[in-house]
Formats: sequence, C-alpha cells, structure tokens
Amino acid sequence: METSEAWPFADAPNTAVFSTKRVTAGAEPILFVGHDADDGAWQFLGTEELTEEAASVVALSTIVKIDDSVCSLADLPLGWYAQRSSESEAWRRTKSE
Repeated sequence: METSEAWPFADAPNTAVFSTKRVTAGAEPILFVGHDADDGAWQFLGTEELTEEAASVVALSTIVKIDDSVCSLADLPLGWYAQRSSESEAWRRTKSE
C-alpha cells in the first residue's frame, strides 16, 4: 500500500487480528480472510490450521505490509470470508453459513 493512500479499513491500523506464525513470518501466503459476525474479529490465514500453538496476534497494519492485496477486502462484511488457492488468484467472497 502506498503511503499516500488512505487507510482502507474501518478498523484502525493497530487493531489486533488473528493469523498464524507461518503467515506472519512470510513462510505462507494469505489464502483465507475471515471477518467474524459475532465479534468483528479478522482472521488472515494460509494453509496451516489455526491452532493455539500456530496462532499469532498482530496489528492489522502488519498484515497489510505482508500482503497489501487484503486492502481489496477492507469492505468485507461481518460474517463473510474470502479465499483464493494461490497469491496470483483473485479473492472469492462468500457469506458464512
């Protein structure tokens, strides 16, 4: 994200979000983004299952620095998720059941 661009998310850059240690270390791409209906929490995951041992809590701005394509999901409604099979694919949005 260019520094001249406005912050796209309604949540502040320092909002805590859930990810995995592999994603935050750059070892896995972000392939799943969830925006929880019950509490508004964001999840940014790769292929690794989100377990307590694998979990990482980071600032939303950290996720944007890792992969700024997530900025296109800033308007993802509560209770929706987006996924893709690889970094080169477009995000597909789906309403959670």
